[in-house]
Amino acid sequence: MSEHIYVGVDLGGTTIKVGICNAEGSLLHTYEGPTGTADGVDAVIDNIEKYVRQIVEDSPYSWDQLAGVGAGLAGFTNIREGIIILAPNIGFRDVPIRSILEGRLNKPVKIDNDANVAALGEAWSGAGRGIENCVCYTLGTGVGGGIIINGKVYQGFAGLAGELGHISVVPDLEAIQCGCGNMGCLETVSSATGIIRMANDAVARGDRTSLSTVEKIAAKEVFDAAKAGDEAALRIVNRAAFYLGKSMASVAAVLNPEVFIVGGGVSKAGDILFDEVRRVFAKLAPAPLQTGVTIVPAALGNDAGIIGAAGLLLRS
Repeated sequence: MSEHIYVGVDLGGTTIKVGICNAEGSLLHTYEGPTGTADGVDAVIDNIEKYVRQIVEDSPYSWDQLAGVGAGLAGFTNIREGIIILAPNIGFRDVPIRSILEGRLNKPVKIDNDANVAALGEAWSGAGRGIENCVCYTLGTGVGGGIIINGKVYQGFAGLAGELGHISVVPDLEAIQCGCGNMGCLETVSSATGIIRMANDAVARGDRTSLSTVEKIAAKEVFDAAKAGDEAALRIVNRAAFYLGKSMASVAAVLNPEVFIVGGGVSKAGDILFDEVRRVFAKLAPAPLQTGVTIVPAALGNDAGIIGAAGLLLRS
């Protein structure tokens, strides 16, 4: 075999997932092992090296075919210098991970944050395959994002582009403070955390809702109640969808992507969320900016991070 392969590393607080991709973005092999954060930074780096070597050794490919390694993680990164500035979930602070791994593996290494690599994975071989310009939202505990322009991750001058969850969309009279310190961010209403907060507020107000019987409300319970016709739950879902669609209209005016891809746990709500997001986007975006534009669910699930990390070698 003479083809090049690319290894992606999804560096999580509990597990490190690694995968081999080909130049077309197909995931060929995967491997997973414990992160080992309790044993310190050096142990985590040892494990990254070990798992990368292990997956290539266990595959039909040779080490010489490995073109490079990409890694994605949740945290603040200096992408250009390859330094993890702060990643609390793995205990990293000011770690020059790129130079360390390049020295150990003798291969090119690139890093980026988890939202960017998930977006790149979807653009490369998921819901955005074959599309050069797309924007990816990740709706989970917070709202993450990634921007793909001309097939490559757009990082901005400081590597902070794509912070879609911190677009201010909620009017002042309705706004609450976001974890970032600002008021009215998208994350406060369209994340799982925001949806749960709105549900708990409804119960505390005494709204008539089946959610009042749920001991600990999760976003899934809110969506299930809305699908069953619970009016309070439906108002919450529509509010989350409204501000998501509103943010897309703003992003479309700046970037004019061909596709908006929505992933993360909240996106699994399905049509009850997507139908309203599409309706709001169609209402708020000027007609020329919505022509030919689609809003679709992500396709790769938990593999998006591995595939996107591998893609950093080709598309960043």
